[in-house]
Formats: sequence, C-alpha cells, structure tokens
Amino acid sequence: MPDKNAPLTSEEITEAADIFFPLFNIVDERMPETASTEDTLKVMENIAKLAQKERIKKREEAVKLKFGFNKTTDSDEDTVKDESD
Repeated sequence: MPDKNAPLTSEEITEAADIFFPLFNIVDERMPETASTEDTLKVMENIAKLAQKERIKKREEAVKLKFGFNKTTDSDEDTVKDESD
C-alpha cells in the first residue's frame, strides 16, 4: 500500500472517477441548461449533506423499530371504561 502522502496512481484516479462521475451526471442532468460545472458541484455538496442526514434518520428509525421504542398502542385498549354507565 502506498504511503499516505504518495502521489495517486492512475488506477486510484480511475476508481475515484468511476464513483464520482455517475453521481455528478445524476445531478447535472437535473440542473438548468445555463448551470455551470461549479453550480453543479455546489448543488452536489448540498445534496450529499442532505443524503447523509436522510441516511442517519433512516438508521435511527430502524434502530427504534428494532428495539420497539416506536410501538403504538390502540387507544381503545388503553382507556378505562366507566362501569357505572
């Protein structure tokens, strides 16, 4: 494995480009035709932040469901009926 500060190899750049460009293209296709590459990169950054927040929210919901913290009870079963009626 190369040192931390060693120059990147062409294989490493190719692997990173294979990850980056499909994501860039997804955002770029939705941008207005007048948007610059810089605009698209800024939007990508914001989308990535939002995606991370959504990922965290989904994980938290899954954990809560796994441990039963979100279990709801039927309100009819929880109410005590007055026997004197």
